[in-house]
Amino acid sequence: MSRVPATADDLSRHATKVIARGSKSFAAASRLFPGVLRRDVRLLYVWCRHCDDLTDGQHLGHGRIEPADQQAIAKVRADSLAALRGSPPPQLPYLALSELASRQTLPLHLVEAHIRGFELDAAGWQPRTLDDTIQYCYHTAGTVGMMMAGFMGVSDALILNRARDLGIALQMTNIARDVVEDARATRCYLPQSWLTAAGLSIQDLTDLHNRERVFPLVQRMIDEAEPYYRSAALGFRALPHRASWAVASAGYIYRDIGQKILERGPEVLGRRVHIGPARKVWHICAAIPAALARRSAHGGNCAHELQGPT
Repeated sequence: MSRVPATADDLSRHATKVIARGSKSFAAASRLFPGVLRRDVRLLYVWCRHCDDLTDGQHLGHGRIEPADQQAIAKVRADSLAALRGSPPPQLPYLALSELASRQTLPLHLVEAHIRGFELDAAGWQPRTLDDTIQYCYHTAGTVGMMMAGFMGVSDALILNRARDLGIALQMTNIARDVVEDARATRCYLPQSWLTAAGLSIQDLTDLHNRERVFPLVQRMIDEAEPYYRSAALGFRALPHRASWAVASAGYIYRDIGQKILERGPEVLGRRVHIGPARKVWHICAAIPAALARRSAHGGNCAHELQGPT
């Protein structure tokens, strides 16, 4: 990322490389979007990936170096807002955000709510209740789902909430998958109330001798994600066909990560679960009916009505 892209085409090519290295699952699903939408989704990913990496002290989701402090996240906020105004600093993530904002509507409250999740991490925040965890998932991923839905022409509040619920579900799966890895970095997104009831501390999560005690909490997080996946699925048919196919594929692939964790049991803790290429293709094919379904505005109730960003 050291070379500053000179043109919009350069930005697009760089964004393709970043998503391919940062998330094979999202890269596979993004290929299903039509050309312009595919480019914009990848540009958004570049900015989100940068915020996440900086906060976690990682590079493209890997490694562990010095995580960001609150001052660094304040700079992310300032640089991001400058990018939205068309005056980005000369780094790829902000050039990508600025290019995106020149064509798409990026609601300021969603951009700020997304950054709020990273501020919580930099402040050493831990959730006390499941509602706290869900609110964090809204900040870090639900907001992204809503921004992407806007790219697809969605303005209906109920469908935006379905996009939000998909983001929340994906992040809950991430939390379940990364319990041990997060604890090694002194972070935990399982509710403190769950840990207290199980007689566990964050430090206990890193001790693999505690797998049998920790795994029920991982299983519970995966179970809690299910209503959000179901709510999100109700919104797939409100999207344009190609977009519906891509979004449904991402949801199916990520949900399968959670199911694989359940299948493998306690021994999976401390090991990162992946979905292989053949399995991804299977989910992409399985998502075709959602893409071809009769279009409708919405159906049923959302999984959870948030109180709003905190």
